[in-house]
Amino acid sequence: MINKQHKDTAQWAMDLALRNGCQASRVSIITANNNSFEYRNTQLDKLHQSSENKLYIELFVEGKYASFSTNRIEKEGLESFIKEGISSTKYLTEDPFRQLPRPDRYYRDKDKDLDLYDASFDNISTDSKLEIAKQAVEEIYYSDERVISVSSSYDDGVGAEYMIASNGFEGESIDSAFNLTVEVSLKTNSDARAESFWYDSSIYWDDLTKTGIGKKALERAFRKIGQQKIKSGRYDMLLDNTTSSRLLSPLMSAMFGTALQQKNSFLIDKLGEQIASDKLSLRDAPHLSRSFGARWFDGEGVATRDLPIIDKGVLQTYFIDTYNSLKMEVSPTIASPSVVYTLPGQNDFDGMLKSVQKGIWITGFNGGNSNPTTGDFSFGVEGFLIQNGAPTIPLSEMNITGNILSLWKNLVEVGNDPRANSPWRIPSLLFSDVNFSGL
Repeated sequence: MINKQHKDTAQWAMDLALRNGCQASRVSIITANNNSFEYRNTQLDKLHQSSENKLYIELFVEGKYASFSTNRIEKEGLESFIKEGISSTKYLTEDPFRQLPRPDRYYRDKDKDLDLYDASFDNISTDSKLEIAKQAVEEIYYSDERVISVSSSYDDGVGAEYMIASNGFEGESIDSAFNLTVEVSLKTNSDARAESFWYDSSIYWDDLTKTGIGKKALERAFRKIGQQKIKSGRYDMLLDNTTSSRLLSPLMSAMFGTALQQKNSFLIDKLGEQIASDKLSLRDAPHLSRSFGARWFDGEGVATRDLPIIDKGVLQTYFIDTYNSLKMEVSPTIASPSVVYTLPGQNDFDGMLKSVQKGIWITGFNGGNSNPTTGDFSFGVEGFLIQNGAPTIPLSEMNITGNILSLWKNLVEVGNDPRANSPWRIPSLLFSDVNFSGL
């Protein structure tokens, strides 16, 4: 999708910036094609197709920094756009920490392929895409009189980026994605509806699960009929592999340089310290081929590498880009993680479920928040009461509260069943002594 003309334009734009007063510059050209369709019940409700071309340029002028973007990537019109950007940048306050990365940190190898692009993308017919969205509804819409509504959404996209920097970086990437989601709503004996969903995502069209998504969504909705609250208390908490990443997110966010530099992180000065149970070992594997999130370089062009994030509960790294490293006077690492995974445990979800005598299986989160400075949290949840290793009463309108660090120190088991359709490959997780509030 990135052709020679795009590359020539990027080089021309960077040279123009340097000739007109910039001490440094970085230019990206991004192209994307996207399709999305939605069936609501048996009718096609939405059809959207789009193509996008964008030029993004960063200007470093007399110790000042600004970035600009435009959908026009032809040289005609770009010259005045860039010159006006340079003039505008000169009005800004100096920021000596805005710099390009050191050249020795850049990714250099151009010949490797992470297998992230399905070359058949342009040959897949619109009829084929519409058909899988339609059949996802039809496989359940007439199957039960309690079904009120079913919607299915299919979307796909292919995106490419070419980036160059004036101190020696050049790199490009291309990737594709296919997604199918079904949502279903059931009428019950109460005013409340039972609602649920299921989905699949893949990098290659042939790998996308095209049947059974609707049936899985319906099965999950049936399980919710009769939801209720139970007595508040402290319970074991089991997260399946569709919900486990939700409680990892606050922990990961606290590792970013921006949060650390702004004193908005509960992990300040925690490097090398125990922040979680020794059951948790987390790594970043950016070069895992045919995987969402895989990449050879980050948004600055810095080469990615396999990184330990947490080793047996001990924090091993922060995600610090060039700007925040200079402000904090520490060494940079990488701007953000790529493919995050845990070292697997012994059991899958079913095995972990059987080990719980009294607990709660979380199947979904319904709002809530966490304090990035203290780690205190409160999240709305739904799921099932677990008794003697089996799910029993469906639950709703309950909250879990506590502190993120305390929660992760109560992690007692990590599963071996991550889903492969996300950059975060987090399996089922079991925590002890979690505070639930209900009745």
